[in-house]
Amino acid sequence: MIRLNRYGIVATMPLALLVSGMASPVLAQRAPASAIRANDLAALPAFIDGVVAQQIATREVAGAVVTVVHNGRVVLSRGYGFADVDRSIAVNPAETLFRPGSVSKLFTWVALMQQIERGKVRMDADVNQYLDFTIPAFEGKPVTVGDLFAHTPGMSDVGGISTDDPAKAAPFTSWMKTHIPRRIWAPGTETSYSNYGAALAGYIVERVSGEPFADYAERHLFRPLGMNSTTFREVLPPAMRQRAALGYKVVDGRFVAQPVEYYGVIMPAGSASATGADMARFMLAMLGGGQLGGTRILSPESVRLLMSDSYANVPGLEGMAHGFMVHRLSGPRLVGHGGNTRDFHSNLFLAPDLGFGVFISMTGGEGSYGARTELTEAIIGRMFPRQPAIRRAGPPPQLGSYRVNRRDYDKPADPKNDLKVSPAGAGALKIAMGERVSSWQRIGPDTYEQVTGARAGGPYERLRFYGGTRDPRLSFSSQPHVTYHLVKP
Repeated sequence: MIRLNRYGIVATMPLALLVSGMASPVLAQRAPASAIRANDLAALPAFIDGVVAQQIATREVAGAVVTVVHNGRVVLSRGYGFADVDRSIAVNPAETLFRPGSVSKLFTWVALMQQIERGKVRMDADVNQYLDFTIPAFEGKPVTVGDLFAHTPGMSDVGGISTDDPAKAAPFTSWMKTHIPRRIWAPGTETSYSNYGAALAGYIVERVSGEPFADYAERHLFRPLGMNSTTFREVLPPAMRQRAALGYKVVDGRFVAQPVEYYGVIMPAGSASATGADMARFMLAMLGGGQLGGTRILSPESVRLLMSDSYANVPGLEGMAHGFMVHRLSGPRLVGHGGNTRDFHSNLFLAPDLGFGVFISMTGGEGSYGARTELTEAIIGRMFPRQPAIRRAGPPPQLGSYRVNRRDYDKPADPKNDLKVSPAGAGALKIAMGERVSSWQRIGPDTYEQVTGARAGGPYERLRFYGGTRDPRLSFSSQPHVTYHLVKP
């Protein structure tokens, strides 16, 4: 049964019945249902409905899908707004395809882990063992498979990865050979998010399995899990194309549909399309120790490795797991991945110890990018509330301008994108990037928390200064995939 209410919400109730009773015995032992309060879980759908209704009214959200799972069942799978505004086609969580962007990488890391389980790939091996072209070593150190999982290959970022013209979307297996990024630092020494590195992981899967990557993902991941509306193929079959949500920008206050985005040159890093219902099945499999119903795609040990810590730019702050990002270290531990294309903004996070997971995807104007983040934080703050830390006096950190390490080093850096850190009173800082300004207060040695009127329960953003006088840096708790280096005191 599908129903559309006055907020543009579509809910498909039978999905919970389709996947109920699929909880993993391993997960059931680790995370009893009482770990999340029943009242909080019961109130969550109405809470999400209210937040998204407000975002549709104020944040340029044209359409959205939200899926929540807990202890082996779907507790919420809803569509909001429209997949096609001009034709008034409502989002259907079981039918409408969204573009999850870099959330696609989680499928790629699972595929690579399958090859590790089968003994075809080693985590500590030089990636060149599995390639038909060469990734040069840096300072005598090769890039390892583990560096790909941790986003520590030491590479420049790369541009030119998207197009509106499918004829220009070259196969990633040929594009990557002619677009090897410049090496900036030794592998294994610094996390800097790498689309190329994730695409390289998919390239390895294709090479060692002998199957084209999109075929491999369908045969060994999507179809076994019943994710029949998920694919890496960007030229969709006609039946799927009719169900795809459109991307939008806002022009003169109206939603204007945009051409399809093609990311085929880095396919394993961001080309997927999926429904909310399919993403529920993926989350349930990950929370079920690699198993959904009678189908197993990974061992529990491999799933635990994917969600375990690999590398953090600064000790004590969130870092990378293996492909997954760490969103919260404890209370509970949260791991997941965000994704942004030009037109779609998505997030997936899991609380593995509590059997809880959320997937969000939105399309619309520029405001929908922030709306995705706001909804994510609203859910975390409601389900896993925190209190702000105690403010503490102390000496200021190294002030000045800090520049993110993830950028294309073949192009001049734009100082307008640097963070300007300046004092704002005793134990307080101001951080500006362009016209955006935030305030921070000291809560411990070199550690600051954002001053905010955040909803009760947070979450509360933190940053830490580190690196000493030789290489002053700062990192944010919400950005485990990058760090910032001092460029001008």
